[in-house]
Amino acid sequence: METPRGIHDILPDETPKWQGLEALIREFAARYGYREIRTPPLEHTEVFQRTAGETSDIVEKEMYTFQDRGGRSLTLRPEGTAGVVRAYLEHGMAAWPQPVRLFYIAPMFRYDRPQKGRYRMHHQFGGELLGAVLPAADVEVLSLPIRLIQTLGLTEVMVRLNSVGDQKCRPRYIEALREYLRPHRDQLCADCQRKLEVNPLRILECKEPACHRIVEGAPRITEYLCDECRAHFEEVKQRFGLLAIPYTEDPFIVRGLDYYTRTAAEIHSGRLGGAQHQILGGGRYDGLAEQLGGPHTPGVGFGLGIERLMLVLEAEKLAIPTATRAAGLDIFVAAVGAPAEQEAFRLLDRLRTAGLRAVGETTDRGLRAQMKQADRLSVRFAVILGEQELSGRQAGVRDMRAGTQQDVPLDQLVSYLTTAAANGA
Repeated sequence: METPRGIHDILPDETPKWQGLEALIREFAARYGYREIRTPPLEHTEVFQRTAGETSDIVEKEMYTFQDRGGRSLTLRPEGTAGVVRAYLEHGMAAWPQPVRLFYIAPMFRYDRPQKGRYRMHHQFGGELLGAVLPAADVEVLSLPIRLIQTLGLTEVMVRLNSVGDQKCRPRYIEALREYLRPHRDQLCADCQRKLEVNPLRILECKEPACHRIVEGAPRITEYLCDECRAHFEEVKQRFGLLAIPYTEDPFIVRGLDYYTRTAAEIHSGRLGGAQHQILGGGRYDGLAEQLGGPHTPGVGFGLGIERLMLVLEAEKLAIPTATRAAGLDIFVAAVGAPAEQEAFRLLDRLRTAGLRAVGETTDRGLRAQMKQADRLSVRFAVILGEQELSGRQAGVRDMRAGTQQDVPLDQLVSYLTTAAANGA
């Protein structure tokens, strides 16, 4: 048996990297005043249909949707923002001190063509700031992952910004875009031909070379912004300047979800080509709460792909920080004979209670095989218990690095190992 296509295991050798990165993410989130939220991986399908847009690729092609036994349509979350806003409304967070800052580290599910950096189950670090309408909020929430990326040492990344307007000014641009594209209809791919009448904004994101060449000459949305959206975008750019965060204006960033308004942002890596060059997407979504049946609630957020971030770190030959003592074991307890095995069982419990990382023999192997296992596990110390040791109420403690061994009384064993592990002796 294998995992389903596009879904991968994270093995023990890899988890220290994940733990280290997640620890750094939590540290940065705390610095910015964001608190963790954990929403369920399943939502009612309409949560995404209402917010992402019926013509978005997510809704049309990528959602894992099924009916439960009660006939209800459920969907594995393809993105995190809609579920967070649903939780904000459902649990009365509008009554909390505003704005509310929330973050998550969670798996997302999209039926997509698997390739390096693109998985059908992938993990995202997301941040959402709800209840703040000013442009400063846009820059604050986006500066969180940007500063995280800088701390990790990434250099070949670029912040790309655009404004997609709002419900007041966007319709005029959509009509202008449609008028520009209609004479080129036959040159567009089949998917873009269909989107031309229902949602031409999606054509700006098409990766087909022919479509991309056509939209290069299309009118720019920034030329159609209303005064309010233009002023908002100008202040966003000005505040990025205040923070000395370089950026590029990119008129082709419209994001793949219909709930975005005004600010749209992406971070791209210059080290990775193809589908995985984008490691972050985000922006403002002032109408999303209303689409879910709630009152008007301004919001802005981002989603950062953790697998893609790791690929970029690897490409730039940067070490992923490992969590403190995340990897490795302190002690392996080897036991020969039933009485020794019982003593080892009690000892393991005492060692773990004392905060040490310890494992013991579970397959009834001989002492030599057990010591080979201790060496494979790269433990710091091996504790040896046998008939001779028990008769003297002591245990042999072997320093696996130094290759030395000494006898330690059983009643002093836990304190001895605790001190030795702490000192690295």
